[in-house]
Amino acid sequence: MIEVELRGWRPDDVPVVLEAFRSPDMAQQSSHPIDTPRAALEWMALWGFRDDAQAFAVVAGGEVVGNVAVSNIDAHDTGWVSYWTSPRARGRGVAVAAAIKLAEWAFTERGLFRLELGHRVSNAASCAVATRAGFAMEGVERAKLRYGDVRHDVERHARLATD
Repeated sequence: MIEVELRGWRPDDVPVVLEAFRSPDMAQQSSHPIDTPRAALEWMALWGFRDDAQAFAVVAGGEVVGNVAVSNIDAHDTGWVSYWTSPRARGRGVAVAAAIKLAEWAFTERGLFRLELGHRVSNAASCAVATRAGFAMEGVERAKLRYGDVRHDVERHARLATD
């Protein structure tokens, strides 16, 4: 498996964020466009001021190639996992390695017990990442997400500290 490092986001990472959100599949993943340096900095800053979340830049081969995060941490010691990689880093196991490393951090450092994630049922790549990172499929949530005027079913996965 590829070696990755997780670290906080820094202002000099703006080009990586802009590159990632230029990808058509990523552009719809944010509630507002991330298409300027200011928007990228605001996206990074949003993660830095939350008690219920932590995001990390994913570094592989000395360069930032993605993001992995846990958010919506609740009173039940449950968090929501998300991840993305830049188009040039896809298909190399980066997201899998980052999700595994994030889960280890969340369970040991943050004291969480349950991690959840979801992906559109049509997103086979995200499903493969979740499964390879040890997140068991739990079911399908019908019409959970809406992008524009289209609603999408979401497949839910979870990983427990005891898995």
